[in-house]
Amino acid sequence: QVQLVESGGGLVQAGGSLRLSCAASGRTFSNSAMGWFRQAPGKEREFVARITWSGGILYSASTWYADSVKGRFTISGDNAKNTVYLQMNSLKREDTAVYYCAYDAAISGQYDYWGQGTQVTVSS
Repeated sequence: QVQLVESGGGLVQAGGSLRLSCAASGRTFSNSAMGWFRQAPGKEREFVARITWSGGILYSASTWYADSVKGRFTISGDNAKNTVYLQMNSLKREDTAVYYCAYDAAISGQYDYWGQGTQVTVSS
């Protein structure tokens, strides 16, 4: 079992920044991936960003982003803390959503574990 705990959400003005954190605990795997997703009211959940671990080391070169956040969001992590971050800059109202982190235990593209979500609200 893997437990994921997100934090860092909140209310921010358009153009501002927030950093989300996702701490993983439990039985994590040396070759795995962490993703961030979001779900806005009335919309389906959508992919935001992804980063992989290779041999237990966060592979910062292996990152992917949704087109809507490229150049504004950065996914990174801390190996020692088993924590992944999502730095969100130049926030827009359309970034308002509940943000979830998710764990892909085998780099399969399927996410086996999900966090509880953290609300991000961007005001104009």
